[in-house]
Amino acid sequence: MRRILVVFFLTAAVMLFIFNSADWYAKNAALPRYCENPTQAVEIVKEILTSEAPGEGKKRRPYIVAAKLIFLVPQAQGETMPQYLNRLRDRISQSCGVAY
Repeated sequence: MRRILVVFFLTAAVMLFIFNSADWYAKNAALPRYCENPTQAVEIVKEILTSEAPGEGKKRRPYIVAAKLIFLVPQAQGETMPQYLNRLRDRISQSCGVAY
């Protein structure tokens, strides 16, 4: 029984460390990348989520970068597209320290 508790607590500690590390990375390394041109990133996110064939005939890199933003700041359940895009802008502004 004691071994099970030790394994449980070690697993819980490792998981907390991983989640906290991922959150730190998102705040300090990943999101600041969008400070250079946040308006373009938000527009591409909108196109990815609403278009049937986003980025067709265009360069792929901006769309891959914007897709990562969707992963870092996911749309909440029941959140409309305008609400999500506003929250996304606010999150980028908060990360950059500038209002957009």
